Amino acid sequence: MSFLLKTARTPLATTRFTVPVATARFSTSIRTLKSPVDTAKDAAHTVNRTVSDAAVKGIEATESATQKAKETAGVASEKASEASADATQATKDKASEVEGKATELKGKAQSRM
Repeated sequence: MSFLLKTARTPLATTRFTVPVATARFSTSIRTLKSPVDTAKDAAHTVNRTVSDAAVKGIEATESATQKAKETAGVASEKASEASADATQATKDKASEVEGKATELKGKAQSRM
């Protein structure tokens, strides 16, 4: 029995437990988890942006072509205006020449009478 008393009196091995302390997580970033709706919205936005960029390029190309056509028409209009002025001047010159001939023929006709 002395054996029992001796073992009963021996202190048990003390174990230390460490209690984990909860730490708060601190973050300034937004959670990156997206719902399927958000993913679809992002995809639609990307497609919309791509289509609108292509449309803008098309509009700019059309404006450029229109401007070039206006410039070409302006040059053609100037050339037509110059040609018209030349034709008008030539007609006036011919009319004065014909008038001079008519006056000369009139004078000859009167002198014969």
